[in-house]
This record gives sequence, C-alpha cells and structure tokens, in this order.
Amino acid sequence: MTADSSTDGRLDRALASLLGLSVGDALGSQYFVPVNYPLLKRREIPSGPWQWTDDTEMAGSVVAVLFAHHRIDQDALARSFAEHHDFDRGYGPAVNRLLRLVREGGDWRELAAALFNGQGSWGNGAAMRIAPLGAWYADDPEQATHQAEISAYTTHQHREAVVGAMAVSAAAAFAAAPGGPPGPEALLDGVIELVPKKSAVGAGLRRARDMLDYADPATVAAVLGCGRRTTAHDTVPFALWSAARSLGDYQQAFWTTAQVGGDVDTTCAIVGGVIASGKAGAPPAEWVERTEPLPGWVPASV
Repeated sequence: MTADSSTDGRLDRALASLLGLSVGDALGSQYFVPVNYPLLKRREIPSGPWQWTDDTEMAGSVVAVLFAHHRIDQDALARSFAEHHDFDRGYGPAVNRLLRLVREGGDWRELAAALFNGQGSWGNGAAMRIAPLGAWYADDPEQATHQAEISAYTTHQHREAVVGAMAVSAAAAFAAAPGGPPGPEALLDGVIELVPKKSAVGAGLRRARDMLDYADPATVAAVLGCGRRTTAHDTVPFALWSAARSLGDYQQAFWTTAQVGGDVDTTCAIVGGVIASGKAGAPPAEWVERTEPLPGWVPASV
C-alpha cells in the first residue's frame, strides 16, 4: 500500500495533523497557568475553551501554502506568516519583529539571515509548525524532509533549527504511513537516516533512540532537554522520543510530554502533530471540542 498522493488525500492528512497539533498546543499552553499546575500532576484537563498559540497559527500557513502551491513556496509562506501574524499568540520577540518588517515590505531572506548577529535563529519555531507538511508527504519521507528544510529558512536559518524541522517532518511522514506507523525504533531510525548526522539535533535523536526503553520521561528529559531553552536541539529529540513511544495513542503521548514541563505548548504541538498524522492517532473528541477552532483561512477538507 502507498499513501494517497491526490491533493484531497494529502490535504486530509495535513488537516488531521494540524488538528492534533492545535489540540496539543492549546491544551499544553493551559499548563503555564499556575492554577492548572495541580491538574497536570493528576492528568486532568481544565475547562475550555483553550486558545492555541503561534505554533498553530504558523502551521496553518504551512497547510495553506501546500494546498495552494502543492509544495513549499518560500515567498508565499513568508507572506502568509506575516499576513496572519497575531502579536498576542505568543511569538518570540525576534520573530515578532521579523514578521512585522516583512508585512511592511522587508525581505524575509535578509531579515531571517540577520537574526542573532547573522547566525540565524536556532529556536524551535520551525519545528513546532511542520508536522502537517510531513503528513502531506506521507508517500515520500525524503521529500517531506526536503520541503521542511526549505520551509524553515523563511524564519530560522541556523542549521540546528533547520534540522529540527526536517526531523519532525520526517517523523510525521512515517507516522502517516498507510499501513500504520512503524515501531518506535524503526520510526527514529528512519528519521535519523534522513537528517544530517553532524548536528546537535541529530546527536540528540541518536540518544533518544538509545533511550526508548527508559520508562521515566523525566529522566529522558533531563538528558535530552524538553524545550526549556526553546532551541531546536533542546526540544525535538525529546518530543520525537515521546511520540515514538506512543504512536496511535494521543492521550498517552500528550501526558508523557506535558508532565516533564519545559516548553509544553511547543513540545505537545510537535507530538500532537506527529501522532495525529496517523489514522489511529486522533485526539479525543472532548479535547477537540474544548480547543479553539482552526483559523478560518486554513483550507477545509475537500
């Protein structure tokens, strides 16, 4: 069996992933509120509605550009990010400024390259939004990785940020396999094979692969990181470790990820997007009902 390569099939997978991403993002962000700390410890959800953050807003642009162009068009993606940029969604200050300047006519190539003294951002923003692209390219994980690389450069030009996006997209492509996702080891092996080995993200993924038999997420997070530094290499390896261990079980993946703390909305967005790429990985209906609807400018299923 091969994945449905029609536009309809690709869009359906991408929207399923986007929904899972949005639920993970919106629910994860609830646990930054002190009153909800005890709920997280008890694995209880707060009352809704849950508002999603920049993770979902940017992922919506990824899906919209894929639907319009059938690939990543960097100029269209940068424009969409800028046009739909909502300052109150929790963007980092560097990206807030970049998107404002793009909206005012600035060149995203120059602006993204100039960030952080010309090194580019190595944050986790390119990775947090990219799972739906991997679901779109479930028939071609190599293309999923390539298109993720292209997409990252519109905002994040440091190599670690780019590799982080490539890894998440590859994981989502494997998770969306038509016959069901591979086992945890096979999924991480496939991702590791597709990303540059000489990178901190790649090294973290290899450590994650070696820790799949660890039962305590806190121990794994202590080694791999969980997004507290908001860098790609501090975020992606743990998120993919968590996703690989719970393929097909959205709730288990969410709680495993959220309970270690860190950048919870982003790690849970990544995990939610990867898990929901697979047919058996949809988020619980009650969680979807409490989550803010997807942006109205995102294409609906056709």
